[in-house]
Amino acid sequence: MSEVTTTDLYEVTMAVSYLREGMRGPATFSLFVRELPPGRGFLVAAGLEPALDYLARFRIEADDVADFAAALHRPPAELTPLLGLRFDGEVRAVPEGRLVFAGEPLLEVTAPLPQAQLVETYLLTQLCHQTAVASKAARCMIAAQGRSVVDFSLRRNHGPQAGWQAARLGALVGFAGTSNVAAATALGIPASGTMAHSYIESFACEEDAFRAFARAHPGPLTFLVDTYDTERGVETAARVFADLRRGPGCGIRLDSGDLGALAHRSRAQLDAAGLTDVRIIASGGLDEYAVTELVHDGAPIDVFAVGTRVGVAADAPYLDAAYKLVQYDGRPVMKLSSAKVTAPAPKQVYRSPGGRDVIALQEEEPPEGAVPLLHTVMRAGRRTGPPDSLAAARARFEADLAELPAAARRVHAPEAPVPETSPGLRSLTAAVRGRLEADFAAGTGTRARERRP
Repeated sequence: MSEVTTTDLYEVTMAVSYLREGMRGPATFSLFVRELPPGRGFLVAAGLEPALDYLARFRIEADDVADFAAALHRPPAELTPLLGLRFDGEVRAVPEGRLVFAGEPLLEVTAPLPQAQLVETYLLTQLCHQTAVASKAARCMIAAQGRSVVDFSLRRNHGPQAGWQAARLGALVGFAGTSNVAAATALGIPASGTMAHSYIESFACEEDAFRAFARAHPGPLTFLVDTYDTERGVETAARVFADLRRGPGCGIRLDSGDLGALAHRSRAQLDAAGLTDVRIIASGGLDEYAVTELVHDGAPIDVFAVGTRVGVAADAPYLDAAYKLVQYDGRPVMKLSSAKVTAPAPKQVYRSPGGRDVIALQEEEPPEGAVPLLHTVMRAGRRTGPPDSLAAARARFEADLAELPAAARRVHAPEAPVPETSPGLRSLTAAVRGRLEADFAAGTGTRARERRP
């Protein structure tokens, strides 16, 4: 399946019309989130790196034209103006790992109109999904309060690619490892895993299973202790650890039941056996809400393995995001639809210490002490520098998180900062709105005058 044809049909129909009408002027589209999902005090920008890879590869070949023609039930010859079209535009974007808020552009594309239109769908799929999952994972790190978090989401994600992305995004916000072997080896992330209940069940008893596992693996070892009776499972694991002199770095995993109560009892059993250095790992439907409760109750859990709910961002699985035209051929444009009004012109976001943001026109001067969030990452269809690293993205995330107001960091009922709008952007928005409303009142729509406000 071609990446080029992984798009909505109306992107193709619009691009064909633009080419037919000779509308190849430079267009700027802005990708932003209208409102943060309920229960979110911030978002973590993510998905830019694969989006740039896609743009750098974007080129419409003969097979793509044939697929477009088949979808439209038209002869391929009628769509030949698309053949050979590639992306040679500019991209300004917020680097991965930075925290962003409602209304702030994550990315702005400036390219000939047909190109900028055709890449919309793919860019939205990359940035929206990955920003949602990264934000969920970040909240788990906050909830853990310094304890380790690992990604166990692969088997419950929406396909292998989504699982790979979840492992990468967990690492981006500081997860200690992933169960995903492909992601671990490709990205240099520590691989993390234990055993399944089926492994225990396949042996005559738990002790046989634990000892067989120890014979196969030098360790450190982690035994799953809740297949039958958790307290007996911990007792058996402790006996095997002691017999084999396998303590440091080893662990037990709790995967069901009252994890807090079981962790307290398991810790007491391990300590009584002299295994104070054996860790307790908890899994089983965990997310930031469950982790917060366990930490608050003082559960002696060393590692939280999060999976299903985090890999799909279960409580906020989508973003109310948009990719909107804000300028065409030098003319600022905006949408006036009820509840979906957009602001015109290319923009910049300026951040002052303490996380105070101002959304401004691209050319406006920043407030004193503020820094721009959007940077030029692609010119003429080529990256302006080497691909970003996970380490750099993680450093940005940690720095922004340290500056985030406490109310926005809360797991329950967070209060998200609301960016200000600059005087210049407010003035231009009012002028463009006035022009559009005057044109409609005169019965000319937006057709009449190609003039600046």
